[in-house]
Amino acid sequence: MAQQVTFWFDCSCPFAWLTSRWIKEVEKVRDIEVTFEPMSLSVLNKGRDLDPEYMKMMEANWGPARVAAKIAVEAPEKVDAFYTAMGTRIHTEGQGGKKGYGAYDDIIKQALDDASLPSTFASVANTEEMDEKLTEFHNRGISEVGDEVGTPVVKFGDTAFFGPVITRVPTGEEAGELFDASVRLAQFPYFFELKRSRTESPQV
Repeated sequence: MAQQVTFWFDCSCPFAWLTSRWIKEVEKVRDIEVTFEPMSLSVLNKGRDLDPEYMKMMEANWGPARVAAKIAVEAPEKVDAFYTAMGTRIHTEGQGGKKGYGAYDDIIKQALDDASLPSTFASVANTEEMDEKLTEFHNRGISEVGDEVGTPVVKFGDTAFFGPVITRVPTGEEAGELFDASVRLAQFPYFFELKRSRTESPQV
């Protein structure tokens, strides 16, 4: 039976992106079934007193997260494809870090086309139509790990963690071994956290 994995992501987060690409590598070497669900750094940071420039990025990030929520509701089998299309542009192609509401509108339209989704889905990017549902998805992930985290949140079977946080994407059997280790740690109900300071930035 396939190992069930739930992956909560925000399109803008480089760490979530790298971890998601690792999970895509794991799919090639392990019997897993992955469900991608949106969460949102914009929801997480709403109302917080943070750096104004960072908050402008949070404004921009509402758009992709809202569209991802609409897809998760109406075409959940396409969330993975949309995230891959968005993430490739934002991270691999260096089109991230945008600021202000609507900043990702063009990229959203391109990603919807790549994922063979209706262009009309883009209409929710700059409205609050999907905010309740996005918050529901977000809170589902946060409820698994607590609110002192960011993205990604990954659930291995019945246990979820913030992370793994990686700066490079392992491939082949190395990807599988990291997955095996993560699943094994998740089997200990008293295991909660391993952490050390990062010594390199994400190698996208």
